[in-house]
Amino acid sequence: MKKVCGLDVHKDTIFLCILAENGQTFLKEFGTLTAQVEEMRDLIKAERVSEVAMESTGIYWMPIWRILQGHVEMKLVNPYFIKQLPGRKSDVKDSEWIATVLQKKLIKGSYIPGKHIQELRQYERRYVHICENVTRVEQAIDRQLHRCNIRITNFTSKVGSVSVMGVVKGLVNGETAPEELIKHIHGRITNKHKEKIAASLKGVVSGSDRFIFRQNYEELELLTRQQQECVVEMEQICDTLYKEEMNLLCSVPGIQKLSAMTIIAELGVDLKTFITAASLVGWAGLRPRNDETAKKIKSRKITNGNKYLRRILVQCAWAITRSKKCWLSGKFSELAKRLSQKKALIAIARKLLVIIWHILSKHETYKEYKPKLSPEQKQKRIARLEKQILELQA
Repeated sequence: MKKVCGLDVHKDTIFLCILAENGQTFLKEFGTLTAQVEEMRDLIKAERVSEVAMESTGIYWMPIWRILQGHVEMKLVNPYFIKQLPGRKSDVKDSEWIATVLQKKLIKGSYIPGKHIQELRQYERRYVHICENVTRVEQAIDRQLHRCNIRITNFTSKVGSVSVMGVVKGLVNGETAPEELIKHIHGRITNKHKEKIAASLKGVVSGSDRFIFRQNYEELELLTRQQQECVVEMEQICDTLYKEEMNLLCSVPGIQKLSAMTIIAELGVDLKTFITAASLVGWAGLRPRNDETAKKIKSRKITNGNKYLRRILVQCAWAITRSKKCWLSGKFSELAKRLSQKKALIAIARKLLVIIWHILSKHETYKEYKPKLSPEQKQKRIARLEKQILELQA
């Protein structure tokens, strides 16, 4: 007799329901300590459960998955999809309802990558969070410089540049005279702006300001070192296990080594879960939502999806738009004429993800697309260009 199990995972408790084919149910509540989860695993094995589905938000499912993995077939279910099915929803009945819809095959599991990809993903997401903290600290340094009426950031490309950090380090070491601080500024900046640089370095710096500068500078140095450590760990995993996939991804315009490692961390290398490129695009949240009533489109905003993957794809798409030698950059220019730049950028990110799906699925390097125009299309293009030339001459 086939048995299935539903788990409703919370921070401190796990509600378990084992449901047999004859409708017999077994309900029990467990804690989330390792010994208690192992006791639950032994119970599931003793009852000869064939499949387990768990519902959880956040990260609470991860230790449960690790302990049960390899002992029983599992599915992680998005709570959003369970709530769409009619049924009794309460803390007590949650696990029973999960087991019921699992038995009737009304739900499908979320994509869970393998062990090595999960480790790589931890390093990658930690890197993203550190980047956010670096931006926060750089903004704090910029505010503190303006508080002291030092306006050097008005003449540099970014707050975290070598010149600005040199000025901050000089202030920490007690240098306040513009003649001393200007030594830390790159020669190209001083040559371009001349006497304005010295004037921008003259400020009012107190002991408390130097204290804040020192703490921010030390925090920025720590975050920068941690960034590099995450990159080194990611490189070790990718160079050892996914070198071929890295080379395939790096053949695509706009994708460099760090971008390729991030894409592998979020997607993995085995894309059998995503039967088509369209299913992968939907999982990433790069397609417009289907929101139409009475033949009126209410919204075409993109759907929810993997925000980390979407972030790196948009960054790669932005890099592609700076290139003049690939088809995708031309496509962006074409789309940006009738759409906003942001919408055109999302469209290029979607096309980039489709390319990635084909590359990783077929294990083929990227080949630049060369559109073939029919004679009619060539004539139309020539006529359009002639018209534009005449308009410019007029």
